[in-house]
Formats: sequence, C-alpha cells, structure tokens
Amino acid sequence: MGKITNALKKAAEERMSHVEKMNRVKERDKLIIKMMGESKVDPNIVTYFDPKALISEQYKTLRTNILSMNKGKPPRTFIVTSSIYSEGKTVTSLNLAVSLAQAVNNPKVLLIDADMRKGKMAKYLGVTAEQGLSEVLQETARAEDVLFHLDDWENLAFLSAGQVPENPAELLAGDYMKMFLSKMREKFDFVIIDTPPIISVTDAGIIGPLTDGVIMVIQAGRTQRGIIHRAEELLYQCQTKVIGHVLTNIEYHLPEYIYRYL
Repeated sequence: MGKITNALKKAAEERMSHVEKMNRVKERDKLIIKMMGESKVDPNIVTYFDPKALISEQYKTLRTNILSMNKGKPPRTFIVTSSIYSEGKTVTSLNLAVSLAQAVNNPKVLLIDADMRKGKMAKYLGVTAEQGLSEVLQETARAEDVLFHLDDWENLAFLSAGQVPENPAELLAGDYMKMFLSKMREKFDFVIIDTPPIISVTDAGIIGPLTDGVIMVIQAGRTQRGIIHRAEELLYQCQTKVIGHVLTNIEYHLPEYIYRYL
C-alpha cells in the first residue's frame, strides 16, 4: 500500500506542477500581450498608449466638445479632413476615435479610412489590411468581413482604405456609399471618416452631405489663412457644415502647476 500511495501522491504532485506551469505560461502571455513595447501601433497614437498623458488630455477636451454639441445630441457621423496634405488629420482621427471609445459609456466607434488614394490608417495601426472601403464600395467584399479591431478595444472598429481603385470619387458618390453609411449608423454610436484634403481632391465634399459635419485639421505655422478659407468655401459649396477645427503642431509652455495636477 505504501508504494501505491507514494505513486499516487507523486502523480498528483506532477499534475499540480503541470497545472501551475500552464497557469504561469498563460499569465506570462497575458503580460506580453499588454506590453506597450510589443505593440505595432504608431507612437503618435498617444491616446492608445497613455490615456493620461498631457496630449491625450487635449484629445479628451476635443471629445468633450463634440459630445457637448447640440445640447447633448452630438454629431454621430462626421468627417475629419484638412486643406492640404500632412496637417495631421489621420493622427487626429485615430486619437479622437480611441478617445471616444474610452468614454464612460463605452460607445461603439467606427473609424473609416476614406482616403482610397493614399490611406495610411492601417500603417499607423501596424496592421496589414489588403481589403477595405474600396472593395466594399465595389461590392467585392462585405463590410462585416473587412472590419477589424485591436485586441484592446472591442468597441472600436476600423475599416482600411483597401486597394487603390481607378475611380475613388465615383465610388464615394455612388448609391452604395449612402447605403453603407446608413448601415454603419445602425451598428455604431459614432462613425468617423478620414478623407483626403479637400483642396487636393473632391472626396470630402462628396461625403460631407451624407454626414453631420466636418472637423477641419489645421497645422499651425504652415497652413495659410487663404488656403483655409478656400477649403471652407469648397465645403460650403457642397452643402457641408464645418462643426469644428483642430489646430496641430502647437508649441506652448504649460505652467508648472498644471504638470503637478496631472
């Protein structure tokens, strides 16, 4: 009996050791997944990495301003665009989308890369998304098959631009785009659309009337007032409402007491 008892005890200890080892592996894997250094998301998406950072607080202010519009009935579908290239509209779109998804009530947010010429959203997120809006509008892919999200944010979905089509403006102006946006409104609380600059191409003006308005991104010290006025004229001619402005590339000194508070 002694030998049998010892054998059973040894087997039980080995099973327990195996379970503990597996638990440690699982816990280790969880920590690796959460490590920021392992993420492929671009560091410019600061709201993803550090929601409490000073810059993240500025995006939270933008979020608050949007949610406070129309006496608590904010725009649910809106465009983020700029006058010219390289003003920071895609980085703004991504940080705003993450900030909205972090709101207290965990709204469902969709960010669409509608720049089917030079879309960079997937690159900023560190993912490969060969199919996207282009394929959806050409009806070669279903939206539910090409939408994706990062592991950290199940209430934040993305749709990449997809492959460059021959006729991006015509695709955006088609009836299927209207149907697609209508369907997305039913599934998400907020739909943000990142479009090409309005002066360069007409895309923002085409989609604008289908949304609640446009947020203009302006780079401080670079974009001239005349260019901004021209961009807003183009949007106005397309019956698109500008609901706000975001100024990027600002350099200013924050008083020491603000740092202490944060």
